[in-house]
Amino acid sequence: MVTSVNVPRLVIAAPSSGSGKTTVATGLMAAFAERGLAVSPHKAGPDYIDPGYHALATGRPGRNLDAFMCGPELVAPLFAHGSAGCDLAVVEGVMGLYDGAAGRGELASTAQVAKLLRAPVVLVVDASSQSRSVAALVHGFASFDPQVRLGGVILNKVGSDRHEVMLREALEEAGTPVLGVLRRAPQVATPSRHLGLVPVAERRADALASVAALAGQVRAGCDLEALLALARTAPPLDCAVWSPREALAEAAGVVPAGSPVSPVSPGPAGPRPVVAVAGGPAFTFSYAEHAELLTAAGAEVVAFDPLRDEALPEGTSGLVIGGGFPEVYAPELSANEPLRAAVAAFAEAGGPVAAECAGLLYLAGSLDGKPMCGVLDADARMSERLTLGYREAVAVSDSSLAANGTRLRGHEFHRTVIDPGAGTTPAWGFTHPERRVEGFVRGGVHASYLHTHWAAQPSVAARFTAAARAAAGSGAVGGDRDGG
Repeated sequence: MVTSVNVPRLVIAAPSSGSGKTTVATGLMAAFAERGLAVSPHKAGPDYIDPGYHALATGRPGRNLDAFMCGPELVAPLFAHGSAGCDLAVVEGVMGLYDGAAGRGELASTAQVAKLLRAPVVLVVDASSQSRSVAALVHGFASFDPQVRLGGVILNKVGSDRHEVMLREALEEAGTPVLGVLRRAPQVATPSRHLGLVPVAERRADALASVAALAGQVRAGCDLEALLALARTAPPLDCAVWSPREALAEAAGVVPAGSPVSPVSPGPAGPRPVVAVAGGPAFTFSYAEHAELLTAAGAEVVAFDPLRDEALPEGTSGLVIGGGFPEVYAPELSANEPLRAAVAAFAEAGGPVAAECAGLLYLAGSLDGKPMCGVLDADARMSERLTLGYREAVAVSDSSLAANGTRLRGHEFHRTVIDPGAGTTPAWGFTHPERRVEGFVRGGVHASYLHTHWAAQPSVAARFTAAARAAAGSGAVGGDRDGG
């Protein structure tokens, strides 16, 4: 059902990566939250790490808006779902403003997201090595696509008062408002490693201090009133509001797309299977919509930490192990032998397991020589090569996650390799940008490097929950919780 969404909103973009988008976006989120505003945080693209800092800044889940994985048609509905009841939404862009999926034009670019949300764009410019040329740069970005509304600029890494004057004069001549000026501040930098920033879960106390420092820097250097006024110029957004219940009903063909669904109990009537979801410092990558879809499908979602917990949650009948950094914690994960044995026994009993990237490595026989769960006849290790990019895939085997022939889009992002790269029964066949099979299907296990966004294919959550319910009902694993 189409509704009018009136949440004030800004898209924080940049000419290129490394300009300071995350610094500015996170600082703005925190600064506005400190003022008592309910701020909805969003990230364009598939990134998992930045949304963790956004959540810390706002107290709300960081949500991704990915036009490649979910399709342009879901960007506004997912935004409306995440921003419901908020006073302001801040969307951090990805790469440069007009950079998107390779060879696909504007698809999945920050510019496309801004247009789909009818949101004004604030361009963060690294001004450290320029003065008057900044006006030509900004003019080019403002005029490249007339449908993108550039509302102003925040100048980052400004060296001195004199430098600031020169930049402001150039941009005034070009007619572009300067909404903020940030000086070089290395003390606010957050540590990085091979896949980007270190996730919040690994440095929570330090991350809180970093976010507070970013808020202070943005508060001191940016015109928050002007930025809020700009956000309020965003016109009403007429779209459906994404709902996990409605998405599941539409996927099952229960109601036509866009029809309202009656507010009844989530999922099928009867017992609720327990789906255990790995978390903690080693497994930090997940999309908020996954847990929401599992819950709507009738599962009870319970988190556990493979670094700390020596047993799966009581009654576990489905296991989700998403992405993260097991390579950083390989010795600790290996040392937790009771849990490794429990995971192996669960898989051996036929319990449904959905493992993505880090989860794939955890299920392997070993990771960098350290014993893992041994569910898969494969070994993993760190590599010099970064594998990164969007993928188009088709399920080539029936599994607890997807029926043979299911098509979806995903994303790979890792510096590890697993040998072999696919089992005798692979998980996916990639159709673009290269053709190959990948991953493993064994019993109830579906393990792959491919990160997916289940909002694009809600049937995945429904199928996995049904497999967990069936496994619990058979008595082979776990047990059910009473529905209601």
